[in-house]
Order: sequence, then C-alpha cells, then structure tokens
Amino acid sequence: MSILDPVVLTPVLGVLAGCVLGFAARATHFCTLSSLERHWYAGDSSGLRTWVLASVCALIGTQLLVAFGLADPAASFYLTADFAWTGAIAGGVMFGIGMALVGTCGFGAVLRLGGGSLRALVVLTVIGLSALAAQRGILAVLRVPLVDDLAYSFDWAGSQSVGDILSALTGLRLQEAVAVLFAGAGLTWIFRSASYRRQFDKIGSAIVIGGVIAFGWWATTFTAARSFYPIQIEAGSFVVPVGDTIMQLITYTGIWPDYGIGLIVGTFLGAVLAAVWKRDIRWEACDDARELGRHILGGTLMGIGGVMAMGCTVGQGMTGFSTLALSAPVVMLSMAFGARLGLAWLFEGSVFALFRRHGGGQHRSPAE
Repeated sequence: MSILDPVVLTPVLGVLAGCVLGFAARATHFCTLSSLERHWYAGDSSGLRTWVLASVCALIGTQLLVAFGLADPAASFYLTADFAWTGAIAGGVMFGIGMALVGTCGFGAVLRLGGGSLRALVVLTVIGLSALAAQRGILAVLRVPLVDDLAYSFDWAGSQSVGDILSALTGLRLQEAVAVLFAGAGLTWIFRSASYRRQFDKIGSAIVIGGVIAFGWWATTFTAARSFYPIQIEAGSFVVPVGDTIMQLITYTGIWPDYGIGLIVGTFLGAVLAAVWKRDIRWEACDDARELGRHILGGTLMGIGGVMAMGCTVGQGMTGFSTLALSAPVVMLSMAFGARLGLAWLFEGSVFALFRRHGGGQHRSPAE
C-alpha cells in the first residue's frame, strides 16, 4: 500500500502535525492548567493569553480554509445539531477537577511523557482506558441516558455552530461575521498587554499550535475526499484518541490508525525532540501511594469527563472553538470552574476557597 493512499497518508500527516505541535508546546512550556494557575494565583496572564491566542489562530486558520473550500468541519461531530449540554457542563467540571488533581491535561501529559515522566504514563493509561469505558464500554450505559438522551436539538438551525444559530434566529447570514467578532475580541484582549506584545517566543508558539489545529481540518478533509473508506474529519483531541492509541498497540488487526492516533504519536515524538534539545529529560515517578492515587483519580475523571464533554482543553478549547461550536465555550467554562474547585481543595484545603479573593500567594503546584 502506497504512502499516498489516503488511508496511509492520514496517520502520516497526523504524525507530522503532532511532531510540530509537541515540539512547539514542550519547548515553550505550553500548559492550560499552568496558565490558569498563574492567572488566578500570581496575577500573571501571559500563559492564558498564549493559550487564547492559539485558539484564536486555530479559529482564523480554520475559517479561512472553510471559506476557500479546503476544510469541512461541518462533517465533524462538533457541529452536529444535538448539543449535549449535560455532558458539556458535568463532563467539563469533571475534567477540570481531574486536571487539577494531576497538574495538567491529557495534552500536557503527552508532553510530560516526552520528557521522561512515568507519572504521565500512568495518567495517559488511565485516561485512555476510562475514556474507552465511557465511550463504548460499561460506563456508556449511564452516559447515554444522562448525556445523549438529554441533548437539545438545533435542527432548526442546521447545527450547533454559533454562527448558524444566530443566522437562523435573525434570518441573516452571520457565520463569517461571528468568526470575525470572536477573533477580533480575542486578539484585542491578548495584545492589550504591552508586556505580552514583547514575548515573541510565546506568540510564535501560539501561532504554530493554532496552525496545527487548522492543518488537521485540511488534512482529514483532503484524505477523506479521496478515500474509498470512511475517514473521520477531525483536527485534534487528547482523550478518546489516547484510548484508541492504546487499543492500536495491543489489539492491532491490520486496520490503519486514524489521524488522531497519528497526532498522539507525533506529539510524543515532538516532545521528546524538544526535551532533548532543551536538555530537559529526566525520569520522574510518584513520590508515594497518595500521589499515585491522586493521579489515577484525576486521570479517571479526565477520561470520563472528556468523553461526556466530547473533548478536552485542546479538543473543545481549540478544535471545537475553531468551528464556532456552541459546546466549546460551555465546556471550557465548566473545565475552568472544575479546575478552580480542584485547586482550591488542593492548595487551600476547601472548595469554598473558590469564593475568596487571592493576593498572589505562593503555593506548590501539582505541575511542579
């Protein structure tokens, strides 16, 4: 089978994209939870601005590809008419709490694994297995009535795209205007900070990461249009693809991996390259049984929550946002709330600390 065969080319493109993603993110310490922590506890918004810039770049790149007919995110599950609001909220909160317990998300765990973290290996194994259980295992018995069956249908709008919804409500074509509005608002907030405008390494990293997400939409659209076999239109997520990667490793049946699996493998390889370049490889393991238990619980919450929310910080925060899916902001706000609950419990001993103001005190993060 030739490498130009769409079935083969799809995971190859995923690996290449993942190498760029993993290298850029590991080299610049890109991390969702760390960005939130520093914003909440230290008053430093540079990491959060970098994360938002990556999402905005993903949005701009994706919408430009759609405008030129080079990408078709409308064929993805992000823009289905059914909005599983219970999963978006409950799953998002679960994922956020799990992220706080672990000290990073699934994407960050892959980056850590590239630097030699055995804790990350444990977390990724738990995320993958729990995600498979929630998606098509025993936990799906509960997920279907609690999430799928309670979804609100946007059939009247054609999809759950914010642009489509507003267009249906007003009778005007507003898809492009909504994309410009979101991108403009995001860029205005990001570059309002004079100090951030001088952080060229973080700005460059965000552009690369957002570009990789947009590339994923083009790559899977390109190969799907030329394949005799079904190819999922996707761009990047680090929950179910982690489980699929595990299954591919232990139950290979001759079926080629998809783009998502290629992206996972490539991200790991890119993180390894960055760690070698930065001389930042060191073996790490859990200090004791308590820490191990916290990582297992956090990984389980992220795996189950990520399936319920149909994505992670990358899967919804960047990939979903790039399509203007209504689920993206709902999930991300829920994840942020869950992360804040988890951090309040870990650092301040009570979830009620969430409602207290902070003066930027010092704390030891689970990411350290």
